[in-house]
Amino acid sequence: MKILIADDSEVTLELLEMALTHWGHEVVRAKEGKEALRLLLSEEAPRIAILDWMMPELDGLSICRKVREANREGIYIILLTARDSQQDLIRGLEAGADDYITKPFNKNELRARIGVGIRIVRLQESLAQRIQELENALSQVKKLSGLLPICSYCKKIRDDKNYWQQVEAYLTEHTEASFSHSICPECYEKHVKENLDV
Repeated sequence: MKILIADDSEVTLELLEMALTHWGHEVVRAKEGKEALRLLLSEEAPRIAILDWMMPELDGLSICRKVREANREGIYIILLTARDSQQDLIRGLEAGADDYITKPFNKNELRARIGVGIRIVRLQESLAQRIQELENALSQVKKLSGLLPICSYCKKIRDDKNYWQQVEAYLTEHTEASFSHSICPECYEKHVKENLDV
C-alpha cells in the first residue's frame, strides 16, 4: 500500500519510513504541510496518510479539512502528534482525520492502525467498484426502457448501429436475460393445430 508520511522532524520520518518499508509498504515523504496536501490532492495520491499535527505553513488539521473539502473521502488519514488530550482527539476527528496516534508512537500500535486503514481503504474500493457495476447495469436498463425501433412485419429490432436483429439476439446482447421457446395458445390454434388436423 502506498502511504504518505508528513512530518517536519527528520527523525520521525526516518522511524516511520523504516517501519513501513519493513512491513512492505511504499512510502512517500513530505517535510511540510503544503507538500503533503499537494500529494494528497494529486491523481496518484497515496490511499493512507500519516500526518504530523504541527508542521510549517500548513498543519495536519488544515490538511485534513482541505482533503475532505476536496471530497477525497477514499484517503485514510492518521494524525500523529504529541497532543494527547481528549479535546485534541475530538478536534482531530472533527477536522476529518480517521484515526489518531500519539508520539512517541509504538510500532505495534502503528502497525495495527495501518491495518485498520488498509481494510477500510479496500472496503471503499470494493464499494466503489460495486457502485460502478450498478450504474452500468442501470444504464443498460435505461437503454432498454427507451424507444425500440421494431419492424412491423418480421418483428426484428434495429440496434444503435442500424443493424436489424431478432428480439432474442438484441435482448441477449443488452441484458442478462436468457430465453426458452414455447407456443402461446393463439399461435397454437392458428399455426400448429391446423397442421395437426391435416
